[in-house]
Amino acid sequence: MKLALGPVLYYWDRDTMLGFYAAMADAPVDIVYMGETVCSRRHLLRLQDYLDMAERLVAAGKEVVISTQTLIESEYDVKTLRKIAENENFKVEANDMGAVRLLANKMPFVAGSTLNVYNPQTLDLLAGLGAMRWVVPVEMSQQALASIQDHRQPNIETEVLAYGRLPLAFSARCFTARRHNLQKDDCQFKCLDYADGLTLKTREGQPFLTLNGIQTQSALVHNLIGELDALQSTGVDVVRISPQAHHTGEILHLFRECMEQRLSSAQALSRLEGLMPAAPCNGYWYGKPGLDFIRNAQPAAAANPVAASNAL
Repeated sequence: MKLALGPVLYYWDRDTMLGFYAAMADAPVDIVYMGETVCSRRHLLRLQDYLDMAERLVAAGKEVVISTQTLIESEYDVKTLRKIAENENFKVEANDMGAVRLLANKMPFVAGSTLNVYNPQTLDLLAGLGAMRWVVPVEMSQQALASIQDHRQPNIETEVLAYGRLPLAFSARCFTARRHNLQKDDCQFKCLDYADGLTLKTREGQPFLTLNGIQTQSALVHNLIGELDALQSTGVDVVRISPQAHHTGEILHLFRECMEQRLSSAQALSRLEGLMPAAPCNGYWYGKPGLDFIRNAQPAAAANPVAASNAL
């Protein structure tokens, strides 16, 4: 299996982003996704900045994929999408069907998880349009994935999010701005204050969701480092790590050591627990509520025993 780094989902300042991707040139990762996928108001980095960083990562031996915005809301968003689709140097991760339309039969592309592929017929359709890899929806179980894999065409790879907060939904409203009683068009870029998103808690004080601008994420951190053997046996070709504000490089090293069997999954999980911004979860992989964490294939108590966990 290959190891991939997903796009940064949060809003970090320009120097932090430049330093982060400079460090990734030496990280033990095969594929790097980059680009703004959440909000077009996050423009401390322009498309050309991403393309310049991508060139340096390619020179370091990485495969680079430029990711498109998930929710297109303006003509400016459409223009940026067209520029990404028309670039001649890098593959593109299509995160909405508008991007698929621009890329279809013109260049190989990655079908992002927000395209919501839940059956082999949809996967065949995307493969026929030029998809060379698809990213599994975050809530798909191993059993459901295995069913699709049995009918998957050999010319398309499968990628699974193996670590990071789960991106659950997008909205035209900005929840971070709303938290500060601001309008979306005058948000004062409050997302810069929350390097790993803003945790939303229940009335009982339990972490429930994470607000990331217009994106809603899980409060807990999806973690499949203990399921790498199962991922491989299910025919997964690529596992993705979603960046976080701290320790991303260390997390990539732990996954690489585990993938190369230089470290047991139990050891890796033990070390990871000290690097995570929140408790782990993996319930979706087992067809359970997303907030559950199941260790050694035996159901454990939910990491967050909130009745609303079934909403995930």
